[in-house]
Amino acid sequence: MVHSAITGVGAYVPKDVITNDDLSKIVDTNDEWIMSRVGIKERHILKGEGQGTSVMAVEAVKQLLEKTKIDPEEVEVVIFATTTPDYGFPSTATLVIERCGLKKAFGFDIQAACAGFIYALEVADNFIKSGKYKKVLVIAGDKMTSITNYNDRTTCPLFGDAVGAVMIEPTTEDIGIQDSLLFTDGSGVSHLHMYGGGSAYPASEETLQKGMHYVYQEGQAVFKHAVTKMCDVSAEIAKRNNLTKDNISWFIPHQANIRIIEAVAKRMDLPMDKVMVNIQKYGNTSAGTIPLCLYELEPKLKKGDNLILSAFGAGFVWGAIYLKWAY
Repeated sequence: MVHSAITGVGAYVPKDVITNDDLSKIVDTNDEWIMSRVGIKERHILKGEGQGTSVMAVEAVKQLLEKTKIDPEEVEVVIFATTTPDYGFPSTATLVIERCGLKKAFGFDIQAACAGFIYALEVADNFIKSGKYKKVLVIAGDKMTSITNYNDRTTCPLFGDAVGAVMIEPTTEDIGIQDSLLFTDGSGVSHLHMYGGGSAYPASEETLQKGMHYVYQEGQAVFKHAVTKMCDVSAEIAKRNNLTKDNISWFIPHQANIRIIEAVAKRMDLPMDKVMVNIQKYGNTSAGTIPLCLYELEPKLKKGDNLILSAFGAGFVWGAIYLKWAY
């Protein structure tokens, strides 16, 4: 049986940082308030005119290709999960393909908000299992600061910028992606969205004045749904694969809120030393959080380690993937 395996990880985080103290000079907030509610200490920001998400993606991909010694022309498919594409069109995947010399690849973007990475893994897994493709590049990440309202004290502490990338290749060994559970519930649209800039509300003076081009979030409602859905899907994928605290090597959740992460770990009866957490350094980079975690965790991972990845995002969209580490 053919499995899809992650054979390399790359990531890029911009150098500029916004700390909680920096934010306290912009809006009515402070370090204690932010840390106690979401667990974020600082977040990175991509600065510069005309600097879009693709800028970070190109750096992550170049790093990945160098690490894995893969020729750019060997890459066949590029799947880019992002909520903050450089442009309405062309796709951000198109820009990366050109700038990284992926001359034989085709590519496209997908949009599944903060669950984008695991949705993209599901797509890549099926490309590999089709038998037609051998090297699929999955990129995920966002320039969330480009859609963050720094006059809104409830949302501006949450978001940062980063992009991660993984190479997916086939294997006949019992490693790689083993199982997945993905869900969508459109009733969550009103709680978490950005209405401005799409075909329903194209950019106009009115949409700008109303702040419709920024993330809108009803925190309590989103928190409640995120805890419930991530708990349920993570517990379900563990149960149906006979995974317990004893044989789960690492749980890698979307990094949105430390309280959500702790609640899900508790539901799964997992000690926090088996849970990857880096939200304090980067904040919520949307689709970028899980690959960024994999990138930081990579030196500790061993072949055959059982990993559960879990995420929840706007829509609502959520899911979990169980994989065995491949190297």
